[in-house]
Amino acid sequence: MLTYISASTIYPVSSEPLHNGVLAVESDGTIAGVYSAEAFSSRNDPVTFYQGVLIPGMVNTHCHLELAHLRGKIEQHTGLPAFVEQVIGYRGFDEALAAAAMEAADQEMLSNGIVAVGDISNLISSKAVKLKSALYYYTFVEAMGFNPGRAAEIYAAAAQLKKDFQPLNATVVPHAPYSVSAALFALIREAAAVNDQIQTIHSQETPAENEFFERKTGSFLKLYTFLGLDLSFYTASGKSSLQTILPNLSTGKTLLVHNTESNLADITFAKEQHSQLFWCLCPNANLYIENKLPDVELFRDQGLKITLGTDSLASNTALSIVKEMQVLQERTALDFPTLLGWATLNGAEFLGIAAQYGSFEPGKKPGIVLLRNFDGEKLTDEIGIERLF
Repeated sequence: MLTYISASTIYPVSSEPLHNGVLAVESDGTIAGVYSAEAFSSRNDPVTFYQGVLIPGMVNTHCHLELAHLRGKIEQHTGLPAFVEQVIGYRGFDEALAAAAMEAADQEMLSNGIVAVGDISNLISSKAVKLKSALYYYTFVEAMGFNPGRAAEIYAAAAQLKKDFQPLNATVVPHAPYSVSAALFALIREAAAVNDQIQTIHSQETPAENEFFERKTGSFLKLYTFLGLDLSFYTASGKSSLQTILPNLSTGKTLLVHNTESNLADITFAKEQHSQLFWCLCPNANLYIENKLPDVELFRDQGLKITLGTDSLASNTALSIVKEMQVLQERTALDFPTLLGWATLNGAEFLGIAAQYGSFEPGKKPGIVLLRNFDGEKLTDEIGIERLF
């Protein structure tokens, strides 16, 4: 049996907004039809009208579910190296409390209208939550190790963790330019090419990252000392981190996360070198750690394929893609339809799930989210989020 629902505006994402449009929805949430008000006016079917706007469920392409227990514990505005030291300092946490925090974080994303998550994992601890979740999860198992002599050992451990996550979708990915050796990059790249697996990497999150690659100076040296790593083998490339490591990445679909320090030269180089790049923005985490945002309007003007992420509750106060859109709208000239495309269809395309998620189209089951108190396409703290399907 079909249900017909309408709202002040429906945003299909893959087509123009429909004022007083109508969605035909099957009992399991599958979209059976998308109608303009005019196209539906000749029908006699009963329609439920909602005051607000209807959007597809959102896709969070970058999250760290396993860090949910660190909510409110990490100092803000410290810069990335000091942030990493703080996170490491919380090793040895209570596993039961961590499990409860992950379950709560999963439910938080669900209630905030998120339907799919690209999740970073270093441990198996999130598997139980993901298996019973109503959300779709794609797990990125991070491999990290800057010492080339340990590359094979590190990759083998990550590959085993990937296997342990079965039957969930998972792949081994590099953590960040400053934490992965060329030898480890090669092993990850070769494995990804076998099954054309999607990849992701933290990229250009802080000025210190570029400084390390360009000159082998800056605060990352202190972090490496903290980690007990001997850097005598490393020679600076004289180039930015992105320009240094991009040739080491898989040529398949790859998500660059954060990009706070990416400039036009980096973007131009990246577009020339890699045809399947996606660029993830996590604005609230950027503000939490570095108190700075990427040049978002430059990214838009360069026609980059942009997605949105929340990062972790160690670096954010909420797991809400609406909040990520809100801060971008408040600080840039970006309009709501553009941000919504980043929050839905682009993320679904990266995760390879656009056949089901990301837009209102017949045959899809993308989730249906109602935004209340949404006036003039302006996101504010007064916005209410309600899942309808």
